[in-house]
Amino acid sequence: QVQLVESGGGLVQPGGSLRLSCAASGSIASFNAMGWYRQAPGKQREWVATISNTGSTTYADSVKGRFTISRDNAKNTEYLQMNSLKPEDTAVYYCHAVRNVVAYWGEGTLVTVSS
Repeated sequence: QVQLVESGGGLVQPGGSLRLSCAASGSIASFNAMGWYRQAPGKQREWVATISNTGSTTYADSVKGRFTISRDNAKNTEYLQMNSLKPEDTAVYYCHAVRNVVAYWGEGTLVTVSS
């Protein structure tokens, strides 16, 4: 059973940065893709970014130019570097991975952007 564990969330001021990590219980090299989603209070979960097993990346328009997704297969970990954070980035951030047609989710880590 694959387990994904997020870390790195917290409270940050507007304009600040955070780096989220998602550690997998096994090799991530077999995942077709990994990504991040987020869910703000009172809103539906939304897609943030995806990185394929070839390293290609895609981003939601709302985070493009500010967030960077990456993966380290040797450490079985993916990352989300978040810069120039805004209050509207406040949400629980979830790690997501797909192997063949099976999707896996982490439990989430809370990011709060507030002064």
